[in-house]
Amino acid sequence: MGILEKIKDIELEMSRTQKNKATEGHLGILKSKLAKLRTSLLAPPTKGGSNEGDGFEVSKYGHGRVALIGFPSVGKSTLLTLATGTDSEAAAYEFTTLTCIPGVIHYNGAKIQLLDLPGIIEGASDGKGRGRQVIAVAKSSDLILMVLDGTKSEAANSQYAHKEILTRELEAVGLRLNQTPPQIYIKAKHSGGVQVNNVVPGGLTRMTDATVLKVLAEYKIHHCELLFREDASVDQLIDALEGNRKYIKCLYVYNKVDALTMEEVDSLSRRPNSVCISCHLELGMDRMLRRVWDSMGLVRVYTKTPGKKPDFDEPVVLADHRGGCKVKNFCNQIHNTLAKTLKYAQVWGVSTKHMGQRVGLKHLLGDEDVVQIVKGDKPVNPK
Repeated sequence: MGILEKIKDIELEMSRTQKNKATEGHLGILKSKLAKLRTSLLAPPTKGGSNEGDGFEVSKYGHGRVALIGFPSVGKSTLLTLATGTDSEAAAYEFTTLTCIPGVIHYNGAKIQLLDLPGIIEGASDGKGRGRQVIAVAKSSDLILMVLDGTKSEAANSQYAHKEILTRELEAVGLRLNQTPPQIYIKAKHSGGVQVNNVVPGGLTRMTDATVLKVLAEYKIHHCELLFREDASVDQLIDALEGNRKYIKCLYVYNKVDALTMEEVDSLSRRPNSVCISCHLELGMDRMLRRVWDSMGLVRVYTKTPGKKPDFDEPVVLADHRGGCKVKNFCNQIHNTLAKTLKYAQVWGVSTKHMGQRVGLKHLLGDEDVVQIVKGDKPVNPK
């Protein structure tokens, strides 16, 4: 029996099992087996296997990477053309785009790489429609734009579930959209058994200690220290044990809203992490770019030479997902030895208590700060 058949059998058994306290441990074991099978399914192929990923490998460029994910014919290629000026073939039939097409968004002095990926279908996590290659590129991105058809959205059609299908396919390969890593501490030991503790007021309510032990036994962990700092679920415990989950922000972009009523557009725009646009009429593009900028958390820092005016033409762009936004990261962007010879830095902007404040390497910079570097004679410890 292959891996896909085993996954289908486990999913069928889970759908038939009633959810209650008596079956909680059994469902935990099934979820653990399912997670391990999906991890083995995503393992790289052997040397003799076929290379199915040709055409999808794109080198990173700019200060961030954004991937367009969606079903076929929802307007991803048109959105890429409007946002970047890159020509991407668009037509009135599905699967127009067959490979990864990159473009660059120039916004607020930063360069953001935008990737137009082929449309994915239900079952993409199992390899249908080259879905694994598409999702693999999405895992290397800093932000996902999930493009949805507004005319078929839940506001216009209650039976439409493309958002849930896409979320399920991405989660099946280890992507966690708009979530934070679970606050679970795990330390392996050589003896002493399993010690389960928590600092949650009221204790764990979403699973029992017996379920925790069964999940650990499924992963062949019989000696460890386990500390819960939040009321986690079985799925979060499995994510912590797997250790290969990618937590990424996602912005839901509803296209073709020009065909909806004002009430339907208002309903969609009020949903969390959602923005409404119309590529046909070029509506909402500026608002979408602002949401992309805010979601990526990019920080612009301008340089200043002593005795001269700041250089506002070419900012140094920092981000938490690419090293950090401290003075040390700013120095490393300019030169890898600058942090070692730094005496102090003068900062003007929102991150300081007063203008021209002297700060060290650990100072956290804000957007549009101005930094002047003063070098010392002796090297300092950059830690």
